[in-house]
Amino acid sequence: MAQKDAQNDFSIERYRRLSHRLRGAWEHEADPGEGLRERKKRLTRQEISDIATWMFCDRGFEHVSVSEIAAEAGVSEKTVYNYFPSKELLVFDQVDETEAAIVAAMRDRPPGTSPTDAMVATIDTWSGRLVGIPDELRGMRLRFREMITESPALVAFRRQISDRFVDVIADALSEAAEINPRDPEPRMAAMALASLYEIYHASDDRHLREGLWGDELHQAVMDDVRRAARLLDTGLWSFNVVVQGVKTKRDLVDASKAARDAQKLIAETLRQARNAWRDTLREEMQARHETARRGRGRRPRG
Repeated sequence: MAQKDAQNDFSIERYRRLSHRLRGAWEHEADPGEGLRERKKRLTRQEISDIATWMFCDRGFEHVSVSEIAAEAGVSEKTVYNYFPSKELLVFDQVDETEAAIVAAMRDRPPGTSPTDAMVATIDTWSGRLVGIPDELRGMRLRFREMITESPALVAFRRQISDRFVDVIADALSEAAEINPRDPEPRMAAMALASLYEIYHASDDRHLREGLWGDELHQAVMDDVRRAARLLDTGLWSFNVVVQGVKTKRDLVDASKAARDAQKLIAETLRQARNAWRDTLREEMQARHETARRGRGRRPRG
């Protein structure tokens, strides 16, 4: 009964009509150079994902087979797997697009834009797209979140997605800073930035349950994300000030000085890491050139 209430007790046919309407509102985001064949493939993929989402929400992720989804969508099981290599990707069908957007945000950010600001702007775009979801799908959206948390497989897969985001962010940051991607600084920064994605989902879930929708939901969620981002930008020193219980102006001045000293130390460490990484790359390139030179020297003479 709870599941029916959550979905506003409408049929899969009605859900498909609403999904078509929503996709129409997003059609302007499609690649303007997209051909008819590519468009047909994109819409088929979305149709399969929409049908799978409804079936998962209705019966639970573990209780729906890929063959049942294929039958409902009017395609073969092989076709489903061609579009979605794993069953979990039928739920997280936008993960590749999300990853690409994150990488672009990190690598293409304008001068003076911090990685934190770039990540917040990307999340703002995701959240803003959902403002146009029809009110009739409110219950379905709640049920979708419940369906994920009820499934151990989907919870584990979402953790894998988060780890994947950490990897691509660390690569992008280390490339920009010209340091080893295995150094602790880009990895730690990437974990912090990826956590904003988790804050977004947790806040969206909480405010949905509180009854917010549309612009109100979007604003409440982004307020939470920006609060978390401010904490990252201050390097946690402001959080430590509260936790440690600063009581006097002198204490605040000392805490601020400690934060500045830590920032200077981090900057110096990163400079040293960059120089070491440049030396490593230069040595590797010299070694490759030397190997190639020796290989040319050993070629038999005709």
